[in-house]
Amino acid sequence: MILSDREIRAALARDALRITPVPGTEAWSSTAVDLRLAKELVLWRRPDAGGVEAIVCPSDPGYDFDAARADYSQRIEIGAQGYVFRPQVFLLGWTIEKIRLPHRSRLAARVEGKSGLARLGIGVHVTAPTIHAGFGFKKDDPGYAGSPLQLEMWNVGPLDIKLMEGMPICQIIFEAVDGTPEKGYDGIFSIQGPAVGH
Repeated sequence: MILSDREIRAALARDALRITPVPGTEAWSSTAVDLRLAKELVLWRRPDAGGVEAIVCPSDPGYDFDAARADYSQRIEIGAQGYVFRPQVFLLGWTIEKIRLPHRSRLAARVEGKSGLARLGIGVHVTAPTIHAGFGFKKDDPGYAGSPLQLEMWNVGPLDIKLMEGMPICQIIFEAVDGTPEKGYDGIFSIQGPAVGH
């Protein structure tokens, strides 16, 4: 069941979820809340292996995402003039807002793109829209604000698109979980942010 704006606000009021900072009134719709783009981006690049084939195998027991990111990407920041997102480019970005979903709250969420960007060919998640119950929650730190959402962004359209820090980049939709999970999400991306892995 998708939460309405009224139910999202009620969940915020009882600390069943946190969005930090709390979005302004312009960010709200009937069933979603817009989130804004932070200034840091990670630009993936093709391997420069001097003729040697470079293959990444995520199913290999020794696979390390942070090592792959260090080898094949560069960290950049959106400047005052913005960042021009070229066609056929893949970026990682983050939201300014941090999300906290204690698993006992029986809430999960998903991140979806904005239709105005989608119509230009910008996607904000490749295949990972789910934000699991327990995301951004530290049981030993009740004051923890949560984690920003990492966005897998690509430009499949023909146009150069200027990204600006603070622009609405995605929307978050909250859903009720049927039953209380035995444990919260504790995957490698549960506590994340631009500084993680750098």
